[in-house]
Amino acid sequence: MQLEDVQRVAVLGAGNMGHGIAEVAALAGYDVSLRDINDDLVQKGYDQIEWSLGKLAEKDRIGDDEADAALDRVDAFVDLGDALDGADVVVEVVPEKMAIKKDVYDDVVEHAPDEAVFVTNTSSLSITELSEVTDRPERFCGMHFFNPPVRMDLVEVISGKHTSDDTLELIEGLAESMGKTPVRVRKDSPGFIVNRILVPLMNEAAWIVESGDATMEAVDSTTKFDMGLPMGSFELADQVGIDVGYHVLEYMHEVLGDAYRPCPLLGEKVEAEDLGKKTGKGFYDYEDGDGAQIPTDAVDADVRRRLLAVMANETAGLIGDDVADADDIDEAVKLGAGFPDGPAKLADEEGLDALVETLDALAAETGEARYEATDYLREAAEEGGFRGDGGGDADDGPDYEVLNVEVDAESRVGHIEIDRPHRMNTISGEVLDELADAVDRLDDDDEVRAILLSGAGDRAFSAGADVQSMAAGGADPIHAVELSRQGQQTFGKLESSDKPVIAAIDGYCLGGGMELATAADMRIASERSELGQPELDLGLLPGWGGTQRLARVVGEGRAKEIILTADRYDAETMADYDFVNEVVPDDKLDERARELAEQLAGGPPIAQKYTKRAIHAGRTDNEAGLEVEAMGFGHVMNTDDLMEGITAFMGDGEPEFEGK
Repeated sequence: MQLEDVQRVAVLGAGNMGHGIAEVAALAGYDVSLRDINDDLVQKGYDQIEWSLGKLAEKDRIGDDEADAALDRVDAFVDLGDALDGADVVVEVVPEKMAIKKDVYDDVVEHAPDEAVFVTNTSSLSITELSEVTDRPERFCGMHFFNPPVRMDLVEVISGKHTSDDTLELIEGLAESMGKTPVRVRKDSPGFIVNRILVPLMNEAAWIVESGDATMEAVDSTTKFDMGLPMGSFELADQVGIDVGYHVLEYMHEVLGDAYRPCPLLGEKVEAEDLGKKTGKGFYDYEDGDGAQIPTDAVDADVRRRLLAVMANETAGLIGDDVADADDIDEAVKLGAGFPDGPAKLADEEGLDALVETLDALAAETGEARYEATDYLREAAEEGGFRGDGGGDADDGPDYEVLNVEVDAESRVGHIEIDRPHRMNTISGEVLDELADAVDRLDDDDEVRAILLSGAGDRAFSAGADVQSMAAGGADPIHAVELSRQGQQTFGKLESSDKPVIAAIDGYCLGGGMELATAADMRIASERSELGQPELDLGLLPGWGGTQRLARVVGEGRAKEIILTADRYDAETMADYDFVNEVVPDDKLDERARELAEQLAGGPPIAQKYTKRAIHAGRTDNEAGLEVEAMGFGHVMNTDDLMEGITAFMGDGEPEFEGK
C-alpha cells in the first residue's frame, strides 16, 4: 500500500489519545472511523473533537470551514465491523495493558480488510508481541503519539521484529501528512526513545530523595532551572500521573532487569492513590496546598551530575543496541518531552568521562545495577562524546545547533531560522551566541545582499526569552546585566547590518522575540500572529533593546502603551501602529517574505548601506544624519551601480546591481 492509497483511518478508542488522533487525521484530510465500546464513550470522544476544532478556529489556527470539514470526516461507531469497514489503516488506542490490546486484535483480525495496516499507540509495550497475535505481523508497527496529539509534533514510529520497511515508510509518511515529525525506533525496546529516557530519570530522582542524598525541592530546582527541563522531575511525574510512569517502569523492570527496579517512593504514592494532579495530590498538594512551588536557588551540582549520568547511560544503551542514533534520540526527546537540548548533547557538554566516573563511583558505593555503565557509554567517552569531536568540514562553515542558516546563491538572500519549535523558539544564551556569529558571517559575505529572519514551525516566530535559563542565574543581578548586554549587542548586530533585514513573523512574537523583530528593518506578519512585550507582567522590563528601539519604530507614546500594559496585539493592530509593514494570509507568509527579501537583495548594495547609516546617524543628531546622507550621496555618484541604474531606467529595463 502507498500513502496515496490511504483514504480512511479507523481509530479504536475514543479516550483522550484516541479522539486526539482522530482529530489530527481528520484535519489532515482523511476519513475517520472513531470507535469505542459503548455509545456514551464514543459520543464523548466525538464531542471533544467538535470542541477542540472549535477552539482551534476561535484562535485562528484553522478556518471555520476547515473545522466543519474536519468534523464532517469523522464517523462514530460502536460496532467494530462497521468501524473497520473500508479502513486502510487501523490505529488502536485502547488502555495500556497487554491483555486488553491482545483481546482487541483477536476481534480486529476478523473484521479488518485484508490489506489494512495495523498500528498500536503504545508508550512502552512490545510491538513484536502484539503483532504476533494478528494475521499480518509484517504490516504491524507502533505509532506512538504524544499527549495532546493535536499540539505535540512527535510521533515515534516503532518497528517490531517482523515489521517490513514498506510498512514503516508508509506510517512515517502518514505521520508527516498529519503535520507530525516521525522519528523511527529501529528496534522494539521497552520505553522506545522518549520514555526510555524520561522514566529512568524519574526513577533516579525518586531514588535520590529516598536515599536522603537531596530534597525533592533540590531535585526539581536542579532539573528545571539548571538542566533547563520544562518541569521538575517530581512536578512532571505529578503532571503525567505517577501511576503512568510507575507502570512503564514495572514493565521495563520485568523485561530489562534490575537496573529498572522502581523506587519504593513511587510505589508508595501509587498504593496510596496519590497519583498527582489528577487526584489532587502527588508529590505536591494541588488541593490543600499550592501545588508545585519550585525554588530557583536550590540547584545542586551533585544532583545534576547524577541525573545526567543516568540519562547518558540510557542514551548509550539505545545507541549501542541500535534502537536509534544520537541525533534521532535528541530530536525525539526535544519534541516529545520539551527538553531544551537532547540528552546526547547535554551529556556531551557535561563530558562523558566525568559522567562515567560518576556512575562508577555510585556503582561501587551502592552496588545497584542502574549505575553499571554500558559498554557503549565507555566507548563514546573514549571517542570524545556521542558525536565524537563533533567537527565537520571547516570549509562548510559552522554547524549550528539551534539555528538553521543557509544562503541562496541565486537570490543572494541569507536566511536565519531559529530552530527551537519544541520551545516556541524561545531565545537562550546559546541562541544569542549562534545568532551573533551567523549575523557576522552573513554580513561579511559579499554574496549575501539581504537577511531574512524567521522561526521554525508555525506556532511562534519567538515567544521570548527562555525564562528557565534566565532563572538558572539564581536572580543574580550581575548575571542579569551580562545577559541584557549580550542580547542588546546581538540584536544590535542585526540593526547595524549594512544589509536589509526582514523579519517574517508567524505566530507568537513576544518579549525578547519582539525585541528581535524590532531590530529588523522591515517586518511582515501572518494574520494569526500575536505580538507584545509582556515583561512587566513578570516584574521585568524589556532588556534586549526594547525600551529604545520600539519607541523609534512606533513613537514614544505607542511604545509606552505596548510595554506598560504588557498586552498582546494582533498583526493588524501592530500594522496600524506602524510596527508591522505588511500583514498577509497565514499560508502566504513564507512566499511573500521570500519575495520581499529577494526584491531587497536585488537593490543597490552601496546605496542601501549608506541609506541605513544615514537614518541611524540621524536618530540622535540630525546634523550628523544629514552629513552621512551627503557623504553617501557623493560616494554613490562614482559607482558602477549608479550607471547601471540610470542605463536601465533610460532603456526601460531591470538593473542588475553588483555593488561596485
